[in-house]
Amino acid sequence: MRLSDTQRLFSGKAAPLSDVGRIYRRLRIDGPLLGGILLICALGLVVLYSAVGENMRLWTNQVIRLGVALIAMLVAAQMSPDFLRRWTPWGFLGGTVLLVLVLTTGEVGQGARRWLDLGIRFQPSEIMKLAVPMMAAWYLHDRQMPPRAGQLLLLAVMILIPTLLIARQPDLGTALLIAASGFIVIVLAGLPVRLMLGLAVLSVPGAMLLWNFMQDYQKQRVLTLLDPDSDPLGAGYNIIQSKIAIGSGGLFGKGWTNGSQAQLEYLPERDTDFIFAVMGEELGLLGVLALLCLYVFVIGRGLYIAMQAPDTYSRLLAGSISLTFFVYVFVNTAMVTGLVPVVGVPLPLVSFGGTSMVTLLAGFGILMSIHSHRKLLPH
Repeated sequence: MRLSDTQRLFSGKAAPLSDVGRIYRRLRIDGPLLGGILLICALGLVVLYSAVGENMRLWTNQVIRLGVALIAMLVAAQMSPDFLRRWTPWGFLGGTVLLVLVLTTGEVGQGARRWLDLGIRFQPSEIMKLAVPMMAAWYLHDRQMPPRAGQLLLLAVMILIPTLLIARQPDLGTALLIAASGFIVIVLAGLPVRLMLGLAVLSVPGAMLLWNFMQDYQKQRVLTLLDPDSDPLGAGYNIIQSKIAIGSGGLFGKGWTNGSQAQLEYLPERDTDFIFAVMGEELGLLGVLALLCLYVFVIGRGLYIAMQAPDTYSRLLAGSISLTFFVYVFVNTAMVTGLVPVVGVPLPLVSFGGTSMVTLLAGFGILMSIHSHRKLLPH
């Protein structure tokens, strides 16, 4: 009796390449995108094992979280872009309500109120990483582009509401990333260059105004960026140790699990925000370049999917998911190398954590759905 495609997949028996492609199409999986994601995750698990001090319990927890995130990606891939577009306003509204609940009844941890416990403890701000660009793309879907002044004003309100709610937690790093995801949608919709230049000029007084609303520790992070040696044992300690770790790795690194900065616990937050420094110290420049090349491949594949998208909503959403992923990578790598202030942004698909990984892979699942429906939806 001939095994079905699904039976072959789960029975462990080899299937012809054509059958594998048929299984991918049936599950709406994009092979190149999935391959790039799995390679990043595999490299991340290798580095994480060293970063958590070879603690098998923590490492196994991360493997389980990765499994849950892959399931979320597969589920998202089954949802058609048309279905996502119809439910986008309700998802955005629900996420906004959850953010309000965080400020009123949320749990406090490490000096911030960012978590809700509804049977499952999670950060609603992670939901908005997808809900905000989806809402912006939904609004622009059947409107003339580039957007007009009134439409831009309404989009700004949509983006600012969750951004300000998250900034109040306080979580300035996530707030800025979510604002960036919404702004990317507007740029992709054809924002005039002269307007972008005007916004760049206005960002200077805007930054001065933002300074007055920042917490003391946030101000200290900016000052530390300008002169980390001014407080080498205090605010500047993280950046200094991170630079030492990356620089000491050289071309080939000190060897897996042999990094002195990480293993002797000189490097803070080595399994989350500063795991890139662990990789630089132990795997060297070649290991870092391998990871960055994988990131470039995944981002490039996402942009290719965006260009092939059949409608405005799908095109804007796919482009925003891909470029926002680039922003996450840039902010983390620039943070640990001292190019931007420390804002608590994990390295995507590598750092220890669950909620962020589920959100990221759900976003990639949406990309796969858009790609698999490119010939099914009307233009």
